Amino acid sequence: MAARQQQVCTNIYKTNKINSMTDLTTRFAGLTLQNPLIIGSSGLTNHPDNIAELEKQGAAAVVLKSLFEEQIMAETEETIRAAYQHNLIYTQKSDAFDYIDMSVKEDTIAQYLELIRESKKRVSIPVIASVNCVTASEWTSFVNKIQTAGADAIELNIAITPTDVTQTIGAREKIHNIIFERVKTIARIPVIVKLSPYFTNPALVINSLSEAGADGLVLFNRYYNPDFDIETMTEKSANTYSRPDEYSYSLRWIAIMSGKVGTGLSAATGIHNTETIIKQLLAGAQTVQLVSAIYKEGPGYIQTLLKELEQWMDQKGFNQIDQFRARLCTTGSINQGIFDRIQFMKYFSNIG
Repeated sequence: MAARQQQVCTNIYKTNKINSMTDLTTRFAGLTLQNPLIIGSSGLTNHPDNIAELEKQGAAAVVLKSLFEEQIMAETEETIRAAYQHNLIYTQKSDAFDYIDMSVKEDTIAQYLELIRESKKRVSIPVIASVNCVTASEWTSFVNKIQTAGADAIELNIAITPTDVTQTIGAREKIHNIIFERVKTIARIPVIVKLSPYFTNPALVINSLSEAGADGLVLFNRYYNPDFDIETMTEKSANTYSRPDEYSYSLRWIAIMSGKVGTGLSAATGIHNTETIIKQLLAGAQTVQLVSAIYKEGPGYIQTLLKELEQWMDQKGFNQIDQFRARLCTTGSINQGIFDRIQFMKYFSNIG
């Protein structure tokens, strides 16, 4: 009975397709997806019930809410601090220190593995684990546990903000490669890397990770934006959600790189409507990641986006996404000069 209910939920969008000849199937990171819409790592994907609803509404895959390296470190430090206060440990060399350090990390990871297992029981779409990391330490052992728990792929969200003035040029890029290569060496499932927008040469980083064997690349992560409250003179969050006009940076680099690397690219940040989804596909993206739009409009918005995508394809005479994907990448029918700085100068020289 449960299996039958899951099948009904999984196919709820398929039964409402406006054009039975339109095929939205795509492939990304070795996964075959029923359409290009992936729900990105967020609070939307932190519980099996939420994930089941996203599948019901037509999501092709979900990236689970990230397990943050800093989260594990902070919880470990807090527990160890409390142990010191109660005289349970006296030195970092003690057996108790090692036990607490390992115990807290194992508990946090165990909760995440349970999320993977329970989600896989509830849905048939791919469930992608997400690790938000800043170092290569210990993540390699975690990968084996992710695989055993049943994740279909792993997304490495390598979040290293370039604020260290002593760091040499190229150091951040090397850290990305080190983390990826250590994980890829032992991974039996696809490894996806979600990139920061803050690189001196994004093309070099994208190409380097592609050549190293990345199964998929997500362009780009959106960092937390701080702001100040001048009345209370305290820090606050600014722009929690992305804006619809924030898609252009990922559009630029997907258009530039999609024809130059063999690794599939996924667009993220600023994906709020069907028009933007189509633009990213025209640039060469295999998929897009949605978060802010679903927070604002609700899971049912996925069906709206899919129906509008089908309508556009029907109007243009396309039966499959591959018939128009990458049509506007820089190795296709469009000149790369459109994406160069000189076009900015030409545009603004005509103003005033």
